[in-house]
Amino acid sequence: MRILVIEDNRDIAANLFDFLEAKSHIVDLAEDGLSGLHLATTNTYDAIVLDVMLPGLDGFSVCRRLRQEAHLATPVLMLTARDSLDDKIAGLESGADDYVVKPFALREVETRLRTLARRAQGAFGPAVLALADLTFDTGTYQVNRNGRPLELPPIPLKLLEALLRATPRAVSRAELEQAVWGDSPPDSDALRAHMHILRATLDGPGEPPLLHTLRGIGYRLALDDAMPENR
Repeated sequence: MRILVIEDNRDIAANLFDFLEAKSHIVDLAEDGLSGLHLATTNTYDAIVLDVMLPGLDGFSVCRRLRQEAHLATPVLMLTARDSLDDKIAGLESGADDYVVKPFALREVETRLRTLARRAQGAFGPAVLALADLTFDTGTYQVNRNGRPLELPPIPLKLLEALLRATPRAVSRAELEQAVWGDSPPDSDALRAHMHILRATLDGPGEPPLLHTLRGIGYRLALDDAMPENR
């Protein structure tokens, strides 16, 4: 799953990130409500972990804006240090799907997230992105080309998802950097290195290339691309 964690406590956020990543999930982090709202509305997630007490914009407000303004149905698991019935009701009324009370067990959080994601897939159907003989299951994050499974690290996997969602449109370097690193892109030419890994994994011997580099523009996924490229 691809999961967004919105939590300002760095120790809790780090524990969640390490545990969920060890379970093969792709995790993005936000330390305040406004940053979390931005990530949630510009990226696609299978589930969101949302703390109630956040700087800038509290969790209740973030959840209401996701539901009422952005019209997102992404499952939200709310974290709260308050165990009162009124607080739990407030979270559910703001649009949260479930909640856990701090301190919590990491295994419980991951189990609840899997359950919420399964329910969402049952309601809306798992999304499978496809191009020619390439498929990307956004429910399981399994990628296949021509019947062979592709093993991709987390960042090339994020890049592939962004490109597949945009195809046949070309995607600029800035858009891809935003999709992966948010407002803090790396100083080095990390994007080029990750795109090299993605290209090497996608295109097997004898297979037509799918990933095209467009000079001065960015990248594009297409089976046939007549535009000039710089591989």
